[in-house]
Amino acid sequence: MAEQPTLGRRERKKAATRKAISNTATAMFLERGFDNVSVREIADRVDVSPTTVFAYFPQKEALVFDEDEEQREALVAAVRDRDPEVSITDALHRYFAAGILESRTEHGDGAQKFMEFLDATPALTDYAARMWTRHEHALGAAIAEDFGLDAPSPEIRAYARFVLQVQLLATADDDPEAVLDGAFRILNDGWRSFAAER
Repeated sequence: MAEQPTLGRRERKKAATRKAISNTATAMFLERGFDNVSVREIADRVDVSPTTVFAYFPQKEALVFDEDEEQREALVAAVRDRDPEVSITDALHRYFAAGILESRTEHGDGAQKFMEFLDATPALTDYAARMWTRHEHALGAAIAEDFGLDAPSPEIRAYARFVLQVQLLATADDDPEAVLDGAFRILNDGWRSFAAER
């Protein structure tokens, strides 16, 4: 994997401001509800202008998903940068398991509370669905490239959707490891058959 360039002071400051805005907004949303918090209130809490908030986040819903682009890149990297001896399914299983463990370590029960908050907020559910579609397309394209295809086949498109739904299901469950293990056990059999035909 290529080494990430070191950020300069200006970039670090911008990244810190962006993170502070998102973290503050999410905490306020969880406390009072998404519709009950204005962008101006968030800006005031972080001590920036509303214009600055919108410079980082084009719409209010995006405040909750500040790591959208990074997550999509990491998902694609799990396929592209895996060891050649590791199947795509095994690589994604490991990637999701590591992500759930990291989230649990960092947020504890907060991850499940966050998922419940998303499910209860229609504007965020709609935004998340559009975000997930972008992830699905990116994952499908990475898998197609791995097979030397110009575009994802119907099987690859379906697989990408299934895999991402497994992640959502596991994240919202009391026993995410069991969900991941069970789902990937089922996916593995079908994937081996598909990969063998290529």
